[in-house]
Amino acid sequence: MTFLDIFSKRKVEDDKITIIVDNRESKSSVPTELKKLGFNLEFQQLPVADYLINNIAIERKTISDFKSSIINKRIFEQLREIKQYPQNILIIEGIDSEDVYSGQIHENAFRGMILSILNDFQIPIIFTKNENDTAKYISVLANKKTKSEMPIRASKIALTDEEQVQFILEGFPNIGPTTAKKLISKFGNLKNIVNASLEDLEKLIGKKAEKIYQIINFSI
Repeated sequence: MTFLDIFSKRKVEDDKITIIVDNRESKSSVPTELKKLGFNLEFQQLPVADYLINNIAIERKTISDFKSSIINKRIFEQLREIKQYPQNILIIEGIDSEDVYSGQIHENAFRGMILSILNDFQIPIIFTKNENDTAKYISVLANKKTKSEMPIRASKIALTDEEQVQFILEGFPNIGPTTAKKLISKFGNLKNIVNASLEDLEKLIGKKAEKIYQIINFSI
């Protein structure tokens, strides 16, 4: 190989579009497919998102991951985090591989979350069939975007003390943001909520109180 051949090869590599990939995505075949499609991949420990293409943050979730993140409320934090980027997309993968409305959550909770992401968070959603299909969508997106300056580095969003308390409360069954805020407003702090009697809890939140009280006072 001549010097000119080496130079030419290096120039071709430099001309490729670079996609930044979170280290945890190495377990999926999406990066492998992207490499086959001719992209340079740069693996990093990303604090936000799974893929970065210029100023676009992409969060990728399988159907089961998406359902789990609704149950443990993690989805809300992740959506707020990718909103730090000027452009953001949520990919939900495996739409043809399993029954979307079966299993972990009620089908209306699934639909409600989709509508909340679109309307409240205003984050576009792409539904893909599998990892190969996901890679092709990312490929088309990357090829459509011209190079632009990256925004200030995004970071994990630090929750306030009140948000932390609300986050903990929303981990209880059937406790959403409205009920959690009621409890915080009434009792002031987590200690008072934990020490509250079943009667006091029921006065405020009705039948939901029984399960919370049961979990708080559970002993092995």
